[in-house]
Amino acid sequence: MNDTVALVTGAARGIGLATASLLHAEGRRVVMLDRDADELATAAATLPGALSLTCDVSIPQHVAQSIAEVEHTYGRLDILVNNAGVADFGPLAETDFACWRRVMDTNLDGVFLMSQACLPLLSVRGGAIINIASISGLRASTLRVAYGTSKAAVIHLTKQQAAELGEVGIRANCVCPGPVETKLALAVHSPEIRAAYHDAIPLNRYGTEREIAEVICFLAGERASYVTGQVVASDGGFDATGVRLPALRV
Repeated sequence: MNDTVALVTGAARGIGLATASLLHAEGRRVVMLDRDADELATAAATLPGALSLTCDVSIPQHVAQSIAEVEHTYGRLDILVNNAGVADFGPLAETDFACWRRVMDTNLDGVFLMSQACLPLLSVRGGAIINIASISGLRASTLRVAYGTSKAAVIHLTKQQAAELGEVGIRANCVCPGPVETKLALAVHSPEIRAAYHDAIPLNRYGTEREIAEVICFLAGERASYVTGQVVASDGGFDATGVRLPALRV
């Protein structure tokens, strides 16, 4: 272990857990946040020495308590990965305000609250913020009025962070994953949808959680020390082609 401390939200599974695992393998001290206490405990058990904190990033009091615990335990924070997010897909006409707010509460407000709460610790030595948006924040598609809008807002929030925080040595960058091979994708993407994605993606496949984590960890690390305010689409080329296929309307 080295002295650097990395905090990952939504760390109980998926991209968050893959990122926490890779940061841990790099020798960093890892803090894992998630609102699913049981899943978080299971995930944290795989990373010896990791600090796990049950936290809903959309609740200011939870955020404040978690960051106070990080400060008490380590006295520093060097990397913040804002990965926690929720997805709720549906057409505009059927997206009620409660659904809209539920998505914004976690996907956008959570990034704002976590970033703001971590500023005092990050600014002591300089640090890195990596926000996880989505390809849906770069290109519009049906059924994603709340989700896509929340992720587009995260992209712009990242640029605001980079513009304002550079003078205190904090870099801010954004990763936009494309279709990723997760348990959720396997459950909700029909064979027709999977085939359509393969046809639309130049690399002709879904990404893996580890591949997204590699990009996140690069942006968090010293090799990206002069990179800030950037949006990286880790999507197999999906955004570059701009192809729209009927099967991807569902």
